[in-house]
Amino acid sequence: MFIDKRFLSVALAALIATPASAAPAAASKGPSVMVAAAEPDAVDAGLKVLKRGGSAVDAAVAIQAVLGLEEPQSSGLGGGAFMTFYDAKTHQVTAYNGRETAPAGATPEMFESAPGKPMNKGVAIVGGRSAGVPGAVAMLHLAQSQHGKLAWSSLFADAEALADGGFTVPARMANAASSGAPQASQPDAVSYFTKADGTKVKAGDTMKNPAYAATLRKLAAEGPKAILEGSIAAEIIAKLHEGSQPSSMTLKDLAGYKPKATPAVCRPYLSYTVCVPPAPSGGPAVLEGLGILAHTDVAAHPNDTQGWYLFSQASRLMYVDRDRYFGDPDFVDVPTEGLLEPAYLESRARLINPDKAGPPPMPGKPRGAGVRAPDATHEPGGTTHFVIVDAAGNAVSMTTTVESIFGDGKMVGGFFLNNQLTDFSFVPKDADGAAAANAVAGGKRPRSSMSPAIVLDKQGKFVLGTGSPGGPSIIAFTLKVLVGVLSWKMPVQDAISAPNLIGFDNFYASEPARYPPGVVAGLAAKGVTVRGGGFGEGSGEQGVEATANGLRGGADPRREGVAKGY
Repeated sequence: MFIDKRFLSVALAALIATPASAAPAAASKGPSVMVAAAEPDAVDAGLKVLKRGGSAVDAAVAIQAVLGLEEPQSSGLGGGAFMTFYDAKTHQVTAYNGRETAPAGATPEMFESAPGKPMNKGVAIVGGRSAGVPGAVAMLHLAQSQHGKLAWSSLFADAEALADGGFTVPARMANAASSGAPQASQPDAVSYFTKADGTKVKAGDTMKNPAYAATLRKLAAEGPKAILEGSIAAEIIAKLHEGSQPSSMTLKDLAGYKPKATPAVCRPYLSYTVCVPPAPSGGPAVLEGLGILAHTDVAAHPNDTQGWYLFSQASRLMYVDRDRYFGDPDFVDVPTEGLLEPAYLESRARLINPDKAGPPPMPGKPRGAGVRAPDATHEPGGTTHFVIVDAAGNAVSMTTTVESIFGDGKMVGGFFLNNQLTDFSFVPKDADGAAAANAVAGGKRPRSSMSPAIVLDKQGKFVLGTGSPGGPSIIAFTLKVLVGVLSWKMPVQDAISAPNLIGFDNFYASEPARYPPGVVAGLAAKGVTVRGGGFGEGSGEQGVEATANGLRGGADPRREGVAKGY
């Protein structure tokens, strides 16, 4: 072996000159507090709350308030949400359900234009009957009352200042405002997004929303009653009763809204425990996908052809079961336990041909499954996700939505109302009279794909929080990040940036340009032809993971989000 004597002499001189007592510099520790969200201003608002000693749930309130201002095409005060909360002291994960509810007067046929004929989706979305009773704020208030450290009234200052003083228009909001979506052409949306010179707002403009600031001041003082009772509630009812497709919603429906807190649904995957909200969220479907993949060798194929092939086939199986059996468990029996039984998961995994994709799978027959009609839900996207870890180690993973772009396009108090009821099946039963699990009913929560996940290790410590917007694609988006981090050992940012792939029926929506060389051709040889687009809405995956050197965050490069910590 050749050794350069000049290098050796310099190295020896340096060694002699170093005091014997000097120790190597300690490795710098990474952040212990972190926020990942879809808008930088929302991340900053959350971090300010955390620096004041606030909890993860306190920060969630501040973040949602800013997102409702700067990302109104995705979420807001007039929408709903699911949250998973990890308590670092007890190692327990609680699921919070702020999903909107149908008014008491809703009927199974409310989205039929004639008996057995579903209404045009574009017409239904902008009608008042598309809106459910909003639940996001009530859910946050419940969670904050249980896990908050700061006064509720102190959590809206950043959003109020931005609404009153002006904020920089994000590109996604400007693009949505000028899009061909039917909501963008509704009078309220046109008025809000049109400048004094008659042109639409564009990215980089400064925009104000004093009505939103006034609503935030009421929320700070009164809690969720500010929008579920009183003058704003009356405005909501009046707005929803306008037009040719009016709502049956009443003031009693609004005042009677109740969020829910339940234990999360948790199942093992490899050496981890993955926790999600129960149905009607998409969380149990994510667990089914993981459970199916646990009976394959997907972990031995990180980011290669076989790994993505197995992922695509598990995706088809989880979606076909989810679409047949998921609904609001307060109204229908959802066979969650049967779907997640190891024997059932193994039987579904055996349907995957390791060499070539077969015909589309049929729904399975898990224990507890009744006779359900095929689903006729067409779930659009209009959603966002964020993850928070606070100084005490508590974590929030929250997905929040107004359903489609700008919800139903109607505004009250500076915020858009949702069109969440169009997440119900437009065809409530089949020709034999069997009801769809996701048929409309008064007081019922529509099925959702939102799947905010939290992962723990064997000691019950936080490992990862993740989730995504994306309409029905949320389930596969979330599954991808979990597989990427837990099975393929990717840093969370790399898992988020990896190609999205949704296998459903005989269709595979994906991002061909993001795969390593040879994977797209390899998948095609196995009967999986990936096509660009087809997601309905692009992903906005966010994630925070715990490492030996502190927290590490990831934000979807497909959107405008960031992950920041200290």
